[in-house]
Amino acid sequence: MGQSHQLPLVGLLLFALIPRQLCTICEVSKENRSRLNPLISTMINSKYTRGIQATHVLLSLRLVGIQEQSLEQRLIQQVKDNERQKGSNLTSRQLALVILALGTCRNANETFTYSRLVSQLEKKFQAEIENMGVHDGNPLTNYYQLSLDVLALCLFNGSYSITEVTKHFTYKDKNFSFGGRFSVDTGAMAVLALTCVKRRIINEKIETDEEDLNRINNHTELLVKRILSEKKENGLIGNAFSTGEAMQALFVSSKYYNEGEWNCQQTLDTVLQEISRGAFHTPTAAAQILPALMGKTYLDINKNSFCINGSGIALKSKPFLPFDITPRAGNFSISTHEPVSVAPTSSSSYISVHYSVKINDTYSTKVTVLNGSVFLDVMEEAQKMNEAAFRFTVVESSWGPYVTSVQGVNANSNDRTYWELLSEGKPLSQGVGSYVVHNGENLEVRWSKY
Repeated sequence: MGQSHQLPLVGLLLFALIPRQLCTICEVSKENRSRLNPLISTMINSKYTRGIQATHVLLSLRLVGIQEQSLEQRLIQQVKDNERQKGSNLTSRQLALVILALGTCRNANETFTYSRLVSQLEKKFQAEIENMGVHDGNPLTNYYQLSLDVLALCLFNGSYSITEVTKHFTYKDKNFSFGGRFSVDTGAMAVLALTCVKRRIINEKIETDEEDLNRINNHTELLVKRILSEKKENGLIGNAFSTGEAMQALFVSSKYYNEGEWNCQQTLDTVLQEISRGAFHTPTAAAQILPALMGKTYLDINKNSFCINGSGIALKSKPFLPFDITPRAGNFSISTHEPVSVAPTSSSSYISVHYSVKINDTYSTKVTVLNGSVFLDVMEEAQKMNEAAFRFTVVESSWGPYVTSVQGVNANSNDRTYWELLSEGKPLSQGVGSYVVHNGENLEVRWSKY
């Protein structure tokens, strides 16, 4: 799947005269870095940081330069063990993340060969393309994974067809939507992938069709406009969880929007407020928001640089001191400790919720669970009460458990179907394993299309 198209010499010369894409970046000041305390605490202390979540954490910490040898080695081992255990069963997204995390920088004490993993990702990406050819443009997974695949292949010199990329990344609502709404994080990952492909064409003087370059510019511009259209009055883009990747996309695409269209500092300030409210309480959520807050993007991954250098952020273990981040000449001094359990805020030990499953018919029940329970706990209790009506399956994903079937009805990417989580009739932005339910709440799992 190599790049076989040629760009006429005149077109290449004209393209070379276009100014390099500028970057507009804002980041948390040294004085405010203590406000990142909860993010890093979640990433390094959570008992749920394992498997693919460990991959997210390793990628994030290495990208921003947080260094502590024993922590890094533990995460690297977890990532490698997970890759070995799952092997070919890793999704293309998971495999791409493994490549990015292990390859973000070089460890002086370790030699890592990417060729095997990159070769596997090339095959998975080709399978996605082939599936799109016979299923009305639908990939085996989704366009977020497709974009992440392209980004990893681009950064690590994998093989892909530039023409195939430009053909399939044409902006269509169905490709970049989920639950009837534009998916900001999907659009953002596509912008990062397209930007990487474009930079590689220019920097490595890759011969390609001039029309492909025009398409990359057009696709990027349309995606950036859609991302900005999802900007809220408080500066968040989409929601709190999609804002980090949206910031990364806007950092690298400032030529496609005017200065007044995005107030980066406002977005930064609002995210810091969300951190103080405990919004990013899962390792993956914390890992995805941190790079943008430190002014980094996934395009800053440099597989040829060493992880340990003078400009990094030192992470030190102080087991008998409270967790803190102290600005010290621009560095962090970070201590680690076991997380402390938080007692429920309500005086009642148990709460009751209304739970429904909607396919063609609706099945409902009243469920009693411990105060502080998550959506998954409700589903498990309902299943105990009536297995025929409420049986379900989940798989472990980057964001924790993900519902794959209810009553034996499976989510299917070819049909663009999934199980949607709702509260009071409104879609939830948190997963089944992280959304904390409330007394008297009306919860629903609905068979939906995206």
